[in-house]
Amino acid sequence: MITRTRKLAVLSTVAALWLPVVHAAQPEPPTSTAASIPSAAATPDEPAADEMTPELDAAVSTGLAALARSQRADGAFGEPQFGRTVAVTAVACLALMADGNAPGRGTYGDQVSKGLDYILANCTESGLVATDTANSPMYGHGYATLFLGEVYGMTAGGADTATDTRVHDALKKAVRLIESTQNEEGGWRYNPVPFDADVSVTICQIMALRSARNAGLEISKAVIDKAVEYVRACQNPDGGFRYQMIMGGSQWPRSAAGVASLYYAGIYEDRALDAGIRYLNDHSFPGLATETQPVHYFYGHYYAVQAMFLAGGENWRKWWPAIRQELIQLQRADGMWEDSNVGNEYGASMALIILQIPKRYLPIFQK
Repeated sequence: MITRTRKLAVLSTVAALWLPVVHAAQPEPPTSTAASIPSAAATPDEPAADEMTPELDAAVSTGLAALARSQRADGAFGEPQFGRTVAVTAVACLALMADGNAPGRGTYGDQVSKGLDYILANCTESGLVATDTANSPMYGHGYATLFLGEVYGMTAGGADTATDTRVHDALKKAVRLIESTQNEEGGWRYNPVPFDADVSVTICQIMALRSARNAGLEISKAVIDKAVEYVRACQNPDGGFRYQMIMGGSQWPRSAAGVASLYYAGIYEDRALDAGIRYLNDHSFPGLATETQPVHYFYGHYYAVQAMFLAGGENWRKWWPAIRQELIQLQRADGMWEDSNVGNEYGASMALIILQIPKRYLPIFQK
């Protein structure tokens, strides 16, 4: 689990997150002694009294156990008919880490370790993190890079310096690939080439870069500035976001991604955010889409809850109990959440990440 000392270091890094940087050689992972191993007794900032409930604790406990049981022998997550990708493996491991587990530590530390091994086994020399059969690999690359950044942010300086080095090297290459494949508009698309872009893939890369920067890696401010320009250009007058810069209507899942993109790029007060938050409240407040469950239900709420968490205040106070109740009601008897588009392991992973945001174990969710 993350220590308070490590957390303070992360937060001090966030304070200067997107200051201009000079691309010097990356520092080697720090060496450590046994005394620097994160303490299992350490706790993050306590959730507010009304954020956690017994029903939530029970749903999360059942869900984590069910998700852990679904892991394959090679460490991967993902149902065969949908493909065992690095994306599903990454979000599943993030769901386990959101409970305070880390590679080799915690109730599900072994599962996180196996998932990490699977991700590292699919890191290429170019920096791309993907399986040989991956379609739209930049989605998976973004999630996998986010996972590597969170692992490094939670464990760097521990006793396992060999793993630290592997994670650091893979993370550094993955970040450089993201930076080098940004297109002229400022975004990213399905493949690691700087041609076209869309908001959906772009948010994956922005979150990955934010996580890596939180963990201490240098990130080009110019890359982030261009990404902000791209996201802004995709916002419609109604506050929602279209899929690409070309004309198009707003949809709430990608609008949630657009708002989250701005927050993770370091924009905290802006009329674009105000308009985006209003759009989300009007079009995707929990309960509005329960009966029809759109194809991108879990994807949309994954970003929407992050947007509201980062917005804080009244937006978070109203949103959190509503999405908490909705997801608890949608949980199946076996502990999973059903997603007919990407698979139940994906649905469970996304639901569990959402339900555990108040725990604030993952550095990316620490304000």
